[in-house]
Amino acid sequence: MVKTVDVLGVPHAYELTPPRDNSVVLVFVHGWLLSREYWQPAIQQLSPHYQCLSYDLRGFGSSQTESSSAPNQNLLPQISVVERLAQSDRSVQPDSIQPSSSNASTKSSVLEPNAIATSRYAPAAYAQDLTVLLEQLEISNVWLVGHSLGGSISLWAADQMPQKIRGVVCVNSGGGIYLKEEFERFRVAGQQLVKLRPRWLCYLPLLDLPMSRMNVARPLSRHWGKQRLLDWVAAHPEAALGTLLDSTTEAEVHSLPQVVSRLQQPVYFIAGAQDTIMEPQYVRHLASFHISFECCGNNVVEIPDCGHLAMVEQPEAVAAQIQRIVTKHES
Repeated sequence: MVKTVDVLGVPHAYELTPPRDNSVVLVFVHGWLLSREYWQPAIQQLSPHYQCLSYDLRGFGSSQTESSSAPNQNLLPQISVVERLAQSDRSVQPDSIQPSSSNASTKSSVLEPNAIATSRYAPAAYAQDLTVLLEQLEISNVWLVGHSLGGSISLWAADQMPQKIRGVVCVNSGGGIYLKEEFERFRVAGQQLVKLRPRWLCYLPLLDLPMSRMNVARPLSRHWGKQRLLDWVAAHPEAALGTLLDSTTEAEVHSLPQVVSRLQQPVYFIAGAQDTIMEPQYVRHLASFHISFECCGNNVVEIPDCGHLAMVEQPEAVAAQIQRIVTKHES
């Protein structure tokens, strides 16, 4: 059953399955322009063994204030990508991190643990939301499972809450390499995607078909195409644009490997072999900064015939890997 809880003035929608004998709670964090719904197939597999919490990020799904629940395109900030990046990059710029098979070189991080986010829409700010959510629900002994942007949020949250977070599993999430031209193209395309979202798109016949084929190795069912369409239209414009821009600045991209290198908890990465958004090589790059990577990617699992939505493309495989990882460390 869906419930809501106030997190820093914003009602957050969440679902919490019944407690189990195992004290571990799995907390699922969705990605950009998505919602908690995409975790349900994996939760069905895992909830007999673990209590599972899924929630909508601030500004997405049903986690919106009354004034933002029906997005108005006139609310979209009239600001160019270049202007927004100039604002974002006024924050502290961490040293560049080079690809490495070891995290030894990142131990002298210039970013302090538990750093306070400088933007409302940076991954670290969403990690602070998650901190408050867990406190409100009195949940500890947590494994975080984050998809794409949700993976970055989960890593920041593990850095901020080492006493509560037992481990992290990132799904279709990686990075740490800043390719200026590619990122700029991605941001410009993303900005257009955020602008072109009139609500009547939900009523166009057959539009769910291309949505069910986008960024996946094989077409999803039309149910998921419709869900993606609904979540795309429902996301609040400011949150949709803010998370896109603030999670892809050069400073943010370079900070993520430093966060991973600091974490003492187990950190694992699940990649889709056919993921064109977050290619396996970039997943392995970020994974390499954690001590458990060692020399050959011991903390990386690659799922064949899988694109960027592993939890709905291959829910059984994703759930099996999560259970294997958690069981290994809890035993």
